[in-house]
Amino acid sequence: MSRRLTVLTGILLALVMGCAATGALQVQQPYDLLIRGGRVLDGTGNPWYYADLAITGDRIVALGDLASARAERIMDVGGLYVAPGFIDVHIHAGAGLATSERSPALPLLAQGNTSVVIGPCGSGPVDIAGQRDRLLKDGLGVNVAQFIGHNSVRQMVIGSEDRAPTRAELEEMKALVRQAMEDGAFGISTGTFYAPGSFSETEELVELARVVAEYGGVHESHIRDESDYTVGLIAAVDELIQISREARLTGIVSHIKALGPRVWGFSEAVVNRIELARAEGLEIFADQYPYEASSTGLSAALLPRWAQAGGRSEMQQRFEDPTTMARIREAMLENMERRAGAARIMFSSFRPDSSIVGKTLQQVADERGMEPVDAAIELLRQGGPSIISFNMNEADIRTFMRQPWTMTGSDGSLPRMNVGTPHPRSYGTFPRKIRKYVIEEDLIDLATAVRSMTSLSATVFNITDRGVLRAGAFADVVVFDLDRLRDTANYQQPHQLAEGIVYVIVNGRFAIDDGEFTGELAGRVLSRP
Repeated sequence: MSRRLTVLTGILLALVMGCAATGALQVQQPYDLLIRGGRVLDGTGNPWYYADLAITGDRIVALGDLASARAERIMDVGGLYVAPGFIDVHIHAGAGLATSERSPALPLLAQGNTSVVIGPCGSGPVDIAGQRDRLLKDGLGVNVAQFIGHNSVRQMVIGSEDRAPTRAELEEMKALVRQAMEDGAFGISTGTFYAPGSFSETEELVELARVVAEYGGVHESHIRDESDYTVGLIAAVDELIQISREARLTGIVSHIKALGPRVWGFSEAVVNRIELARAEGLEIFADQYPYEASSTGLSAALLPRWAQAGGRSEMQQRFEDPTTMARIREAMLENMERRAGAARIMFSSFRPDSSIVGKTLQQVADERGMEPVDAAIELLRQGGPSIISFNMNEADIRTFMRQPWTMTGSDGSLPRMNVGTPHPRSYGTFPRKIRKYVIEEDLIDLATAVRSMTSLSATVFNITDRGVLRAGAFADVVVFDLDRLRDTANYQQPHQLAEGIVYVIVNGRFAIDDGEFTGELAGRVLSRP
């Protein structure tokens, strides 16, 4: 009897070993989730193809013909598209994601976003480790990659003074950037259009970028001038390229655009500059949102930077000096012209007087019986209104979007629902790009659009194992109905979630299941490789 049992045990062991060697045993093990019958856009730019996708834990474990596979849950998504979760590479959502109210990130998930990059335009906290803790405190609906902001570092060390740092101050700034990189920042962001970053010289930026380069990080920049405020659009792009050349790191032109009538049509020249830099061997990229309007503060849009030196208290003192105020007013008139006039500047938020929200500067001026520039000065005396500025030309938007090095980023925020009139890009960037520029206008194809939202972004920012559908990658997946996919948010009614996203999976867990939010907080603060 024992001999017979030994023989049977040996046969069973041989069968098991044989199955393991051929992979047959693995096929018989059930996956956690099997997504069948979808049109797969794997993120690489390949056209869609039919394939099944298997997920176990937080990883994709198989992609292909899995007809005989078993799973705890099997989803038939025939007629739908399956893609990597979208990555918003430029969003001002750090503060929002660190609050329990907004950490689920519903407007982002409704667009198909599973990861975001925060701290753009030189902004955000200097303490990256502290920010990480705040982000994780209440859980996250999406994955987050952090950046250290140059403007924040400069403000901490020098304040709002319009001068170069001393050698000791520069070393202190470099130490802060080094600590941020040690704490997991993916790179440095600069906002040299804004004070106090605008007071920096190129050499300062190169020195800080060199620290970032030691860690394999990248530099993304709201460049010094997107119009002809100071150095001009072309020279500002050249500065970013110079920083990349001298510091030897990847450079990204944030929310690439030609702002205002004076530089409409300059997109071809910008593209040429970037192509020449890439031919030289420099890694230069850009991100873009698919809207004709930008959003910023009224002070940033209209005030000359010299008037902001020293901070708000010194700015208010300049307002009180008639001679200085006359200079400021003249500069504001010219800056208003750069943005195509008061009728193209709309207020999106203003705490002292919410009645102006949704109105243009021209409308507010007419109501008050004032010249638009004087109405703007009056508002700036009271505080800092946020604005939406309609300043772009569709031909330039199209030129930039067609480039293979242009990623997708919203430059939005994570707004409180039904508070203010934020830019609709916070709710609709990713579906809008597909609906308007792929389906309606046939400017780019679907696979190219998805690549600009996924693998290209992950590659540029060195976000490993995301942005693609392949075995071994993290299970960040979006499933959408192309016929229904659309942005519903507009400039008058921005608080409207996008439509057409059927499923969103973040690290293997459903954030949206059959069109409904699940409340799962499966997002993570990402680590730099």
